[in-house]
Amino acid sequence: MKISFLFIGGPEIFVILLIVIMFFGADKLPEIARGLGKGMRQVRDATNDIKREINESASKHGLDNNIVEDINKEVNDVKDNIDKLTGPIKRNR
Repeated sequence: MKISFLFIGGPEIFVILLIVIMFFGADKLPEIARGLGKGMRQVRDATNDIKREINESASKHGLDNNIVEDINKEVNDVKDNIDKLTGPIKRNR
């Protein structure tokens, strides 16, 4: 199993963890982890709030907020049309 986070592999994460333990000490590690967890939770909540505001604003102004679904539908329709067109060609091989 390969662990990767922001283009950093497992060995690099291990080295960074060792440096953090040497610099701050093992007794501070849980406090640092709690702080990082709290910060990540705040970032996630902020991005969810931004997404919610964008969706509410789009629906309030009558804009379509399901653009991705529409694009996927169009792409699938084009793929189906190409398959229908190339189907006889593929069968004749």
